[in-house]
Amino acid sequence: MSISQWSYVHGNDRAFWFSIKIKSMKKILVIMATTLGIVSGMHAQNSDAEKKAAEIVSKMTLAEKIGQMAQISIDMVCKGQDTPSSSTLEVDADKLREAIVEYHVGSILNSPNTRARTPQWWNKAVEQIQDIAMRETRMKIPVIYGLDQIHGATYTAGSTMFPQEITVAASWNPVHARKMGEITAYETRASNVPWNFSPVLDLGLDPRFPRQYEGFGEDPYIGSVFGYELIKGYEGDDNNIANPTKVAACMKHFLGYSVPISGKDRTPAYIPENVLLEYHVPAFQAAIDAGVHTVMLNSGIVNNVPVHASYDLMTKLLRENMGFKGMIVTDWEDINKLYNRDKMVPSIKEAIKEGINAGIDMSMIPFNYKEFCGLLTELVNEGAVPMSRIDDAVTRILVVKLKLDLFNTPNTYLKDFPEFNSKAFQQASYNAAADAITLLKNDGDILPLTKGVKILVTGPNAVSKRSLNGGWTFSWQGEKIDEFADQYHNILDAIQSKFGKENVSYVPGVSYTNETKWDTEYKDRFEEAIVAAKDADYIVLCLGENSYCEKPGDLNDLYLNDLQTELAQEMLKLGKKVVLVLSEGRPRLISKFSSKVDAIVQTYLPGIYGADALADILAGEVNPSGKLPYTYPAYPNSLVPYFHKYADEQENTDSAYNYEGDYNFEYPFGYGLSYTTFTYSNIRVDKTQLPVDSNEEITIMADVTNTGNREGKEVVQLYTSDLVASLIPDVKRLRRFEKVLLKAGETKTVSFKLKVNDLSFINLKNERIVEPGDFEFQIGSSSDDIKGKVLFTLR
Repeated sequence: MSISQWSYVHGNDRAFWFSIKIKSMKKILVIMATTLGIVSGMHAQNSDAEKKAAEIVSKMTLAEKIGQMAQISIDMVCKGQDTPSSSTLEVDADKLREAIVEYHVGSILNSPNTRARTPQWWNKAVEQIQDIAMRETRMKIPVIYGLDQIHGATYTAGSTMFPQEITVAASWNPVHARKMGEITAYETRASNVPWNFSPVLDLGLDPRFPRQYEGFGEDPYIGSVFGYELIKGYEGDDNNIANPTKVAACMKHFLGYSVPISGKDRTPAYIPENVLLEYHVPAFQAAIDAGVHTVMLNSGIVNNVPVHASYDLMTKLLRENMGFKGMIVTDWEDINKLYNRDKMVPSIKEAIKEGINAGIDMSMIPFNYKEFCGLLTELVNEGAVPMSRIDDAVTRILVVKLKLDLFNTPNTYLKDFPEFNSKAFQQASYNAAADAITLLKNDGDILPLTKGVKILVTGPNAVSKRSLNGGWTFSWQGEKIDEFADQYHNILDAIQSKFGKENVSYVPGVSYTNETKWDTEYKDRFEEAIVAAKDADYIVLCLGENSYCEKPGDLNDLYLNDLQTELAQEMLKLGKKVVLVLSEGRPRLISKFSSKVDAIVQTYLPGIYGADALADILAGEVNPSGKLPYTYPAYPNSLVPYFHKYADEQENTDSAYNYEGDYNFEYPFGYGLSYTTFTYSNIRVDKTQLPVDSNEEITIMADVTNTGNREGKEVVQLYTSDLVASLIPDVKRLRRFEKVLLKAGETKTVSFKLKVNDLSFINLKNERIVEPGDFEFQIGSSSDDIKGKVLFTLR
């Protein structure tokens, strides 16, 4: 399937109207998009839910309304002890009644002690919650339970854990995003939970950022396409979330979260408005067009305004301009942070006023709900928060509950989900990993390895399941994975299984401690590992990162940790063939030794079956076909994406001064090797010019041939370059891609369709415009390996 078929902006669910401005003798097309809705049936469904919600709201007291806006952690209503070996943790009925009956709390989230629970535990706990909400309260409004089920059902023991989003993006195959969404929704509903705080749609422009692995990489188009498919997996093509196998999705973190100046989580970002609209908005707009029901806000600060207090971002941009009609929920304790972190208001009460008036519908409190409910009641009674704002928020919350059909079917049970962690689901997770793992280097074609060779496996990631899965894996930081994943392989297990234990030895050299903190490691039989390497034919060096999540994952140095670098350098002194296997949430710098290794395999965070997929690639049973979804930097001061400006890489044009500038990457965006080879030919376009106000399609084609001796997949990438523009253009932008399977010697014609709007940009007036002029259409195998160009003109 061509990726153009996933291009949401060209679907039947959007319509565009056009106006033409005449300015400086230049015709500029201003393209404004308005969302018309997916289908008339969805319009009817929305209308019915809104009417019913408004009717319920009209009968509610102020206390009942405010309670619906309160979301608390389940830790507030639990009792008992919880350890890895045993747990007596259960819902405390008295605490629950106080929250739901007395304070009318409308939502609960999280897993107790951030540890996964069995589906049976979830079934019983949520049933208890719903029983009290619907039997013991006046309005009988069900609670909406939410979890961060980020790459599979994170907090459900025994679930099918997928690769992280960054890995799925590396497949360049949106089918995997759809499948991950479908299976995660199914297994989350089997856990009696109807709301998932996913997908993450933050643009991964900064490799320092600790949540980079949670998103789809640095490109806005890839984020839009994969985000759209993941939401459709969660909610279904018709967004009928009453379907008991679907969940309400929650796009996050709106907006600009992933590019703080420091590179550290929840720190300030400064982003010009046109840059926000050009690069950060598209994935969220795609999610809205996909029908997403809820959104979670950015916990940080954009342009010196906390997003949780930004009326401009929440109400003007998200609701009025982008057409989002669903529910807005805060992130963890973020209303209070307006006071206790950002110091922008003199009290918690003022923080609540600012956040609710800016557009927040539900506050993830998550603990002191009595304070929230009491202070918001005071604010309404004082007229500081209008009743109309409360009614609007509660209506939006109830619409989601109605559309989930929680009033009629408040519970879903494991017994009705026979495919939970089925063989088919497990295979889907494996397929995503196998399609994503990326071969970055293969000097002398040393890969695949021959059976019978002697292999030393070394490095801390060889036996770490944390490093294969990352955060949000059966716990928040991923540190509890060994409690839940005994039956799955680590890298050493998988390589020994594939090549024979008699041929594979292991000495760690460097190991991680047992601490939750991710960056604690130590020398572990270091000298012994060097000695053992002398007897091996190949060294498989397993390096990268331990698991982490959010703020605890902040780092001060993007280079690979010192002990791992030392281990690599010592191994390379031996003159042996070295295969570097990376498993990491962000691209840690390896330029101190990368030129000397023979092969490099990037696994990212490939999930529960990632080690098996890696072993199959090393053995040649799977031909690698992943491509980087980000630019892999070479140095700490080369953190520039592929769509940079021309000034980021300059040739010297002055005889007196050297103004040469380098764009330093280890590997470029879109890059990845195969065990076969491909050639491109006959790159062409069906028309070479169009009027700037045309609505015709432009078709760009190329013939791609597998010139090797084995079957393989190639990702064909289409970029465009605006050669001259009134606002400095990017050197290029990805517009379409298609992953094609080719037998040895086979040729296929790949075609892409564009419209004039694909050549537009956001100007300094925050208008999306198209200007007449010349453009290059470039087709290649990566952003840096362009196989051919054709010129196109807008007149």
